[in-house]
Parts: sequence; structure tokens; C-alpha cells
Amino acid sequence: MKHIEVVAGIIIYEDRILCMQRDANKYDYLSYKYEFPGGKVEPGETNSQALMRELLEEMGIEIKVSENDFFMTVIHQYPDFKITMHSYICRVSSSEFVRKEHINHVWLKRLDLDKLDWAPADQPIVKKLMLE
Repeated sequence: MKHIEVVAGIIIYEDRILCMQRDANKYDYLSYKYEFPGGKVEPGETNSQALMRELLEEMGIEIKVSENDFFMTVIHQYPDFKITMHSYICRVSSSEFVRKEHINHVWLKRLDLDKLDWAPADQPIVKKLMLE
């Protein structure tokens, strides 16, 4: 079973959190689900370096991420692979970005996050955010 190490950014602008919707996917169970933006950690990268690179590639935003911004790690077993996802709080001063890899996005307040259909690995992050 393939194991993937990924990072995710909890992008916060003022009092809202960015939620990104995936496109159709070879794994049907992830198609059109919402997620926090991010991606795979490449060999030789720290988690924070990987997240900064992914946010620049996927959204065109430059943001500083440090280990102090760490939020939580989720380990989730999907039918076809296992994922370890490290999430980080990323505060931004603008809601502007370029959506390159997702089909939709919404900015939601913490208590509204559960109104979306989230990818299973992102659900524990949503639950913790709603409790804070």
C-alpha cells in the first residue's frame, strides 16, 4: 500500500478560512470533495518548505510558513493509499489568489466549515478548527 506524506495550509483571511474543491479524480471517493490546499512533500524538503512551494505552485501566493504555525497531523487510510497530512495555520493579508488546480473555493467562518463535503483526511482538521 502506497504511503503519501503531504502538507496542507489552513489559509485564514480576517475571520474566514479558505476551502478548496477538488475536481474529478481517479479516486472517485475524493472527486469534488473540499480540502485545504497543499500537496506532497518532496525528498529533502521540510514540511514548511513543501507547503510554501505548493501554495506558490497551486495558488500563486507567497507565504512564510514555520514550524510554529503547525496545527495538527492526520493519518488516514484511504482504500488505495495511506496519507499522513501535516497542517499549518497560514494567515494572509489578502483574499486574492489564482485558483490553478481546484474547481471552486469558498471562504467560510469556522463554525460553518461542516456545511461542506470534506475529503475524509481533512475532516479531523475541520472538527478541531470548529472547537477552537
